[in-house]
Amino acid sequence: MMRMTPLWCLACVLPAVAQQDGFVFKSEVRLVEVYASVFDQKGRYLDGLTRDRFSLIDNGTAQPIVAFEGDTKEVSCAILLDTTGSMARSLPVVKNAVLHLIDEMRDNDWVATYGFDTSVTTLQEFTRDKRAVKQSVLRTRAGGTTALFDAIAQVAAEISTRSGKKALIVFTDGNDNASMLNLQSAMTRAKKVGIPIYSVAQGEALSTAALVHQLRSISDFTNGLAYEVRKPHDVEAVFRDISADLQHTYMLAYKPPGTAEKKWRSIGVSVNGLKEYKVRAREGYLPE
Repeated sequence: MMRMTPLWCLACVLPAVAQQDGFVFKSEVRLVEVYASVFDQKGRYLDGLTRDRFSLIDNGTAQPIVAFEGDTKEVSCAILLDTTGSMARSLPVVKNAVLHLIDEMRDNDWVATYGFDTSVTTLQEFTRDKRAVKQSVLRTRAGGTTALFDAIAQVAAEISTRSGKKALIVFTDGNDNASMLNLQSAMTRAKKVGIPIYSVAQGEALSTAALVHQLRSISDFTNGLAYEVRKPHDVEAVFRDISADLQHTYMLAYKPPGTAEKKWRSIGVSVNGLKEYKVRAREGYLPE
């Protein structure tokens, strides 16, 4: 098993409604959501930190944190499974690993499952019913060609409307050979949506260096983690690692400064009162 790179990010729209003289006015405040994991000098997660312990910097200027969700807060996790023909042999092992991942999700977490070949199929909508999610995974069958980039862009956009912490886990066993979108288009859409994406590649997907690089790029740009699975049974360890990361993550949100420029803006996250620590967090964003 080889971890490829880190993740975490997000943007959401919060509607504000004001009423005057019988008319209802709606305004939108677009927040930049930043996912952060904090580690001590030995690489162990630092949990239990409160909002006042964090500071946010946007292009060198401090920003007030307007929304915060701690490491114990629920997560909406979408699992996107490759169900194409290349998965015929490995699908049973992958199913078993996903079942263990579902078991490790907390009772207050939400889970949804999707399958993709030439199109995306919703196997199970978001639920806290672990039994229902497991049944949706067990029902999957392999067949068809691979529209990986289309699937990532579609599911990321679909789950972005949910409130709170969100993440997308993508598992693929083959190269993209059916998408309408190319890598750059898929990454652009994923960056705009801001959903953290964990990518897991195994089997035939690893035989194509370009695809491995593409998956790493998608996870990089969404501040996620990317993995290569060289041995089928290592899938379980990968999903355990992802599960742990999801459960030790903070979400900080702020209103970005108004700017007419559409240039990259850097984000800095620091923790007050700690001397030796490391933060893995989103490094920046492109203004809308």
